[in-house]
Amino acid sequence: MRLLLLLLLCFITSRAQAAQVDTLAIASAAMQKTYKAAVVLPASYAKNKKANYPVLYLLHGAFGHFSDWLSKTPDRQLLHRLADQHQLIIVNPEGETFSFYLDSPVNPGSRFETYLTQEVREKIDQTYRTVRDRKGRLIAGLSMGGHGALYLAARHPDLYGAAGSMSGALDLSSLNRKLTPAEAAERKKLFEPLLGPLGTTPDPYAANSVINLLEQLHQAAMPLIIDCGIEDGLIEINREVHRRLLYQHTPHDYTERPGGHTWEYWQTALPYQLQFFQQVLQANGTVLPATR
Repeated sequence: MRLLLLLLLCFITSRAQAAQVDTLAIASAAMQKTYKAAVVLPASYAKNKKANYPVLYLLHGAFGHFSDWLSKTPDRQLLHRLADQHQLIIVNPEGETFSFYLDSPVNPGSRFETYLTQEVREKIDQTYRTVRDRKGRLIAGLSMGGHGALYLAARHPDLYGAAGSMSGALDLSSLNRKLTPAEAAERKKLFEPLLGPLGTTPDPYAANSVINLLEQLHQAAMPLIIDCGIEDGLIEINREVHRRLLYQHTPHDYTERPGGHTWEYWQTALPYQLQFFQQVLQANGTVLPATR
C-alpha cells in the first residue's frame, strides 16, 4: 500500500511539474476569422513570476492544423519536454491546410503573413510574459511550415532572432519534382486559389518562394538551421538552397540524416533545432537558467 501511495504521489508531482498547454483563440481582423493556437508553457512559468520567456513559433505543414505538433508526433510529450528543457514558450499557430504562411495575392481570406507577424505575435506578447524583442523570438516549422519560417524571417528580420526549416518546401515554382500529369493537375488545384494561375507576370510563385529570398536572409545576418531526410522527396530543393547559401557566404547550419517526410523524422529533428536555438538565445543574453 505504501509503495502504491508513493508511486501515485510521484506521478502527481511529475504531472504538476510538467509543462502545460493552453489553447488560445486569436482573432484575425485581416481575415475576419478567429483561429486557435496551442501554447506550451514550461513548468517554471507559473512559479517564475518575474521572468520574461523567449518564444518559439513552431509551424505545421500542409493539410495540417495548429494541434499537429502536439497530436501527431509519436511521443506526445515532446513539446512539453523541450519547453521545460530549454525554458521557453512554444507557440503552435494555425496556418490552415495550404496557406504557405503568406498573404495571398488573389484570396483576401488567406493572409497568414499578416496574421502571424502582427496579430498572433501581439496576442502572445499581450497574454504572456515574453521577451518582446527579436533576440528572444524564434521561428521554425516542417514542410510548408519550414517554408513559412524562412519566408517570414526573410521578410521580417526585425521580428525574429533565428529561423529553422525541417523538410521545407522551399520552392513554390516547381518543388524541384518531376510531376505526373495527375500530380500536376492536383498541384494546380491547390496552388491556384492561393497564388493565381501559372504563367502570370510578374510570377507570384517565384516571388513567394524561399529559394528566391536568400539574399534577404543573407542581409538579415540571422542564424539559420535547415535539415531534411535523405529519403524525402524535397531533399533536392533543400540541397539547392544549401548550395546557394554557401555560394553567397551566408552562415547556416545544414544537416541531412536518414528519414523521409514523416513525423518520426521531425520528432528527431526538432530537438537538434532547439539545441541550435538555445545557443542563439545564450549569445543574445535571453536564455533562462534551467530549473529543478
